[in-house]
Amino acid sequence: MKRLIDKLIIFIICSALYIPSTNHIYMIVPILIAMIFSAILSYIEDERITLGVFFVYLIVCFFYPAFLFFVPVVCYDIILLKIRWIWALSFLPLITNSTQSLFTSKWLIAAFVLVAYISKYNTVSLENIKNDYYELRDNTKEASMQLEKKNKDLLEKQDYEINLATLTERNRIARDIHDNVGHLLSRSILQIGALLAINKDEETKESLRLIKNTLSEAMDSIRMSVHNLHEESIDLQTEIQKLIDSFNFCPIKFDYDVETNLEKNIKYCFIAVTKEALSNIINHSNATKTLVIIREHPALYQLVIQDNGSHCSYNSENGIGIKNITDRVVAVSGNVNISTDKGFRIFISIPKK
Repeated sequence: MKRLIDKLIIFIICSALYIPSTNHIYMIVPILIAMIFSAILSYIEDERITLGVFFVYLIVCFFYPAFLFFVPVVCYDIILLKIRWIWALSFLPLITNSTQSLFTSKWLIAAFVLVAYISKYNTVSLENIKNDYYELRDNTKEASMQLEKKNKDLLEKQDYEINLATLTERNRIARDIHDNVGHLLSRSILQIGALLAINKDEETKESLRLIKNTLSEAMDSIRMSVHNLHEESIDLQTEIQKLIDSFNFCPIKFDYDVETNLEKNIKYCFIAVTKEALSNIINHSNATKTLVIIREHPALYQLVIQDNGSHCSYNSENGIGIKNITDRVVAVSGNVNISTDKGFRIFISIPKK
């Protein structure tokens, strides 16, 4: 747009210089031809054609001096091409022209050629600055987006590692309680039972029974706490990833998108179904890639296991593995959909309670 404005200003100045210097009936012809040549040069991208049009106009100027007035307009598009100083040839018809009536005008036309050069140089410099600015802005924005993505990935990885460490610590605590405190309580209960068997004093035996009952309640409470800690320490993503890491039959893509903590029965269901499905792929499929997806939706949890094997026929009545999968999903009020259109696909949805 800036280039068109520059050419328009130069064209108006050249026209103002040309019109008072002639009163010929065909005075409009050089103006129209100069406009045509200028328009052609504005929309041609091939430098060879551009130079060809420029040289044709210069040749015309040698034979028709009236066209000299619009040399700055045509010269504008030649400036700053690969052959940098080719535009200087526009002075040649001015120098060779010997018309006395154009003596003063020739100097003005030469000055306007220099004005065209300065205008084109400034416009191109401004365009380059703008392009550099836009490129720098885009690169900065892209770098910022990449940095935000890396920060998000680091935070997600950090949260995952913290969660994994927490679950591992819970599992260790549960194991220590079971191995140490649980065994001590069990031994104490057995020792009190032995004392009850050999002691004859009823009052002492009653006291021992109360102690045994208390220890038994404590043992039950510890067992329940250990059981709950163990169940909470089970991370579905980690457990599925372990199954995938030990699966060497073909590459697996794992997509996990669950924000909430699933109920223990759903966790056990998804783990068992995945284990059974991967076992079926090894035993009955010729797949070369497998996809495992676990996602959380507003109203349900979804598990999809799909491979690209061509041997996809199955019998829901005789297949023990498929029956086990169906029974486990039905036990948690879920639905199973099996497809064999493009490989073997198990689609499981379990509604949220």
